[in-house]
Amino acid sequence: MATPADKVKQEHTFRKYKDHESPKAMPLKEQIFEADHSHKCPTYIHQTPPCQGSCPSGEDIRGWLNIVRGIEKPSGEMSWQEYAFRRSTDANPFPSIMGRVCPAPCEDGCNRNEVEDHVGINAVEQFIGDNALSEGYKFTPGAETGKSVGIIGGGPCGLAAAYQLRRMGHGVTVYEAQKELGGMMMYGIPGYRTPRDVLHGEMNRITAMGVEVKTSVRVGKDISLDELEKKHDAVLFAIGAQSGRLLPIPGGDQASNCISGVAFLEAFNQGRLKAVTGKVVVVGGGDTSIDVVSVARRLGNISNAAEKDRPENIVLGHTAHDVADIAHKEGADVTLISRQPIEGMNAAKHEIDDALREGVQIQGSLNPVEVVLGDDGRAKALRVAKLSYESGKPEQVPGSEYELEADLIVSAIGQSGDFTGMEDFNNGKGLIDADKHFQVPNKPGFFVAGDIVRPHLLTTVIGQASVVADTIDHYFKHKELAKRPKVDVHHFDLLSKLHEAGLDPEHYNPDGDAKTRGIDRGLRGTSEAEFAVHNYEDRSKHQIIPADELFLGHFKYEPRYKRQESVPSAEEVLGHFEERVKGLPEEEVVAEAKRCMSCGMCFECDNCVIFCPQDAVYKVKKDIHTMGRYVDTYYDRCIGCHICADVCPTGYIKMGLGE
Repeated sequence: MATPADKVKQEHTFRKYKDHESPKAMPLKEQIFEADHSHKCPTYIHQTPPCQGSCPSGEDIRGWLNIVRGIEKPSGEMSWQEYAFRRSTDANPFPSIMGRVCPAPCEDGCNRNEVEDHVGINAVEQFIGDNALSEGYKFTPGAETGKSVGIIGGGPCGLAAAYQLRRMGHGVTVYEAQKELGGMMMYGIPGYRTPRDVLHGEMNRITAMGVEVKTSVRVGKDISLDELEKKHDAVLFAIGAQSGRLLPIPGGDQASNCISGVAFLEAFNQGRLKAVTGKVVVVGGGDTSIDVVSVARRLGNISNAAEKDRPENIVLGHTAHDVADIAHKEGADVTLISRQPIEGMNAAKHEIDDALREGVQIQGSLNPVEVVLGDDGRAKALRVAKLSYESGKPEQVPGSEYELEADLIVSAIGQSGDFTGMEDFNNGKGLIDADKHFQVPNKPGFFVAGDIVRPHLLTTVIGQASVVADTIDHYFKHKELAKRPKVDVHHFDLLSKLHEAGLDPEHYNPDGDAKTRGIDRGLRGTSEAEFAVHNYEDRSKHQIIPADELFLGHFKYEPRYKRQESVPSAEEVLGHFEERVKGLPEEEVVAEAKRCMSCGMCFECDNCVIFCPQDAVYKVKKDIHTMGRYVDTYYDRCIGCHICADVCPTGYIKMGLGE
């Protein structure tokens, strides 16, 4: 029976401070050298950094940055460049493309923003991907399982899922309605942002794993869904949302010259659309709308165009532009309007700034009211009204309506899927329902991921591909699906790292092994035993480490190495289709990676070893050292002074647990 609290002898307890008592403020230098004590000793806690927690693909960003900077080293003869590529592509098989076009929520979340500026994560990723292409790195499929998956859609989600499934050894056939693979990467993003040689290189690396590809095959038309179900053990919908929404206002679905942003970009990327006519008004505010206005400015305007040369006729496939027809082009008059204020638009700020530099007029806080039709049935203007956000929500300003003259109106306000032949899967909103594991509810053997679940970023659908591949693998193995972790990313795993380095913990027999070096192997809690990883706790699946858990004073000001971008001026934009982003050279990539603060994981700075007044924290021997196992503690020397935790830049050291 426990002793009542009021009977416990007070000398048997220790309290550093009394109730309501605060520690006296002391300068940092004095705190470091003033010996303090407590009942707590250091424990090494692995947490997820906010860059990775913000990455929809869940890449181990901190991991490959530490590889590039030289802290985590590959085993054997592998180069650090290839090792970084392997780590990066555990989550995302498109590092070259994503290093160029991802809006980088990881950089927004980077704790380095609290010092001076974020780490240039995209720039390092682009180098990793470009180097992999030049070196010809390949992917290796897993041992064949005999199972087969039919993937409907060869865009970023379908190809990323095919990659993950082939790594597991499952057979994959991709059915793509277009002539080429790539989806929105190929047909929705202009080539000056996703260079086609780079895109093809990264896609070919996936198909070379043994992925069967059937292009120009539309499921539901050229092959039925029933046939697909009989042919494969599982079917994955990755059809994307490539049907754009027209403006839901009077006249929005009546005028032939009101088209969707998705259709506009597809016609351009297929090489059919080579110019616009008259004034172009784009409604949106997200990334697609920025791509539309930027393309329109580059294409230029044909004055007094013939009927066959009007953009809507090209986009709708009625005719095609002839080179002779576009010999004399001039700068296009392009306006982008958004319901949001300009500063609240969904597109990345630098993309908005680039569009303005290229001569696009951007007007925020405008609500489309009506498409004004001419006598010929075509749109001649877009009537808009000003919006006020003073109340916290958009309210139309009375009497503020006016008309924007337009020869082409492009709607970039949302997308949906094409369900021809697959109507039963339409949830009524032009999308497909999915559970948390990306299974189609009440449809065993059917799975879905990507924009057809909810249109979002390319990096989002790549992350979903990893999850759905894991779900399909469980389905094949008849395993129950566990709850997904709170921080659902590709985590660094210390046991895997120890195995890679040949440092696996010794076998543990719970019934007891023979004594070795005087240690009883059957005795639990033995700190000297080598059958367990001591003094370490992995909280990465549950916690993201914030900046206030770091020792930011360790990091000096280091400006970011920025990539050069080829953004033309309004006078230069016509016909400017050069690649926008120029990669960093290797030495700058390494220097940029060194700016990473390695939040939540030791980066071997030696602060804890240097400042420990009891020599309790020590570096482990080189022959047993690896990432995450750089320092350890002599507990018989530790007095719980917490200095090691105070001076740990990465927040990797915590004083005790359980309170």
